[in-house]
Amino acid sequence: MNMPRDTLFSELSSDIEAFCFDERVSRVFADMIRRSVPGYASVIAMTGVLGAEHIQAHSRVYDLGCSLGTSLISIQNQVEVPCELIGIDNSQAMIAACRENIEQLPEKERVDIQLRCTDISETSISNASMVVMHYTLQFIPPDKRLALLRKIASGLNPGGVLILSEKLTFDDPETDAALTRIYYDFKKHNGYSELEISQKRQALENVLIPETGQTHLNRLHEAGFERAMSWFQCLNFHSFVAYKSGLNAASDD
Repeated sequence: MNMPRDTLFSELSSDIEAFCFDERVSRVFADMIRRSVPGYASVIAMTGVLGAEHIQAHSRVYDLGCSLGTSLISIQNQVEVPCELIGIDNSQAMIAACRENIEQLPEKERVDIQLRCTDISETSISNASMVVMHYTLQFIPPDKRLALLRKIASGLNPGGVLILSEKLTFDDPETDAALTRIYYDFKKHNGYSELEISQKRQALENVLIPETGQTHLNRLHEAGFERAMSWFQCLNFHSFVAYKSGLNAASDD
């Protein structure tokens, strides 16, 4: 896929608008997330591995906040049982970019994904053996997160799983500050300037609202998942897997 470079925040601006997934973002999103989310490639690859273990034949797989469709492509490449892949995103620009991303794959690698442009909070979940939410819940207002997770848990088949990836904050101020500092060093190493880092941070303020890992685990249990555990962390980016009671359930974190 062609990967235009992310320079959205490279010019000094006196009026930083709230971050949104518009056409400007969708155009550079592949480069943006590669340079902004440590461990992203590993999480996407492992989504397919987890899918191969947990996806049930003739069930549905939902990617809520599917962006460019990379998670569903990873699943398609590694899952051998027949299943229905559904990508949901509330940004028409991201849906269009996802469709283009799939069409640019070699013909033998193209995946059959149902793409829907709608609010994930209004999406019905049924006959699902896996739901994926990579760095999506953090953009949902905190007071609406539990209801969304309850709906996901209700729509999962017994033994189904939710893969939830999020940027975290930490109760210990020193830990939070240290990981944030290393994270900004990571972004600088990937070519972002101090200005770009600062202006994007302003754009994301009150839009991306991170929480602690324990907050996520507590909410997953409250939502109806029998077990939840942490399976991946790179700096302040974390991924959890939550199991609905039934087959293949694992132990608590």
